[in-house]
Amino acid sequence: MVNIAAPSATSLAALDAACRDHGFFLLEGHGLNDLVDRTWDATRRFFSAGTGVKEPIRRTADRALGWYDRELTKRTRDHKEVFDFIDPDLVLDSPMNRWPDGLDGFEDTMRDFFDAFAVLADRTTGLVHETLGLDPETIEACAGARSTSTVRLNHYTVGDPVPEAERAGLNELGPTALGAHTDPGVLTLLLQDDCGGLQTQTRDGAWLDVEPRPGTVVVNLGDTTQVRTNDRYRAAVHRVVPMTDSDRYSIPLFFNPRRDAVVEPIGSLVNGAPAFHPFTWREFIAGRAEDNYADLGVEDIQIDRFRVA
Repeated sequence: MVNIAAPSATSLAALDAACRDHGFFLLEGHGLNDLVDRTWDATRRFFSAGTGVKEPIRRTADRALGWYDRELTKRTRDHKEVFDFIDPDLVLDSPMNRWPDGLDGFEDTMRDFFDAFAVLADRTTGLVHETLGLDPETIEACAGARSTSTVRLNHYTVGDPVPEAERAGLNELGPTALGAHTDPGVLTLLLQDDCGGLQTQTRDGAWLDVEPRPGTVVVNLGDTTQVRTNDRYRAAVHRVVPMTDSDRYSIPLFFNPRRDAVVEPIGSLVNGAPAFHPFTWREFIAGRAEDNYADLGVEDIQIDRFRVA
């Protein structure tokens, strides 16, 4: 547990140990409790709305943002429905975010959430890199960007999220609600409700419960940070077990590198040969996202593809 407002030497040492072993830690002292409460309320209102609200903003292969209920993780279907959006202030030739009609205050709340959590993600990224003893110039070069980051609302259902009449031809549900995976970016900030079910894997292969704690934000490191730290810190391998008694809700902000970033090990953290070849964020995220809508017959791209033999 790290108090982001006043991190102690003891908590930073614990952060360092957690990042080396499994890539998860908790933040407190963020001062965003009122906003978090509003965001939970808006999230539950959205998922409890009928198909008349959600269906018009269903995600498609050429419209990657909005609502979806049949996403794949490593070729098996997740036990959840989701809503995705990007930086609401991002100026683009054509709008990408798709907001539901008929939910008063929903878009405004999500805008407020994105603004506040993008700032918190930037502060947290800086704290992780400071813990590694990096100089300010290197820390700035490894910063994330709100313009490439995304927010997702998750609703994990008890049973199949897709109505029975619509399941023909779909991939089978996975054995877990969300299959074991790593996030591709710098780090993820996650709100989870009190239901539980999130697990992370240690270096020795054991699964640990990431238990809900009121008022905290869960942080997990992504692939980009594992590459940049030359395997010193670990991208968090995590999963969600199936819901059996009640539905679960969670809200991650995926904090990603700048669009034109080259991802490679930081020179000062390399002792001998680097563990990874350089690659661009553009090619990596494209390879991670392209199989969200259909089973392409292979698992999505992983950082081991760039590992030095």
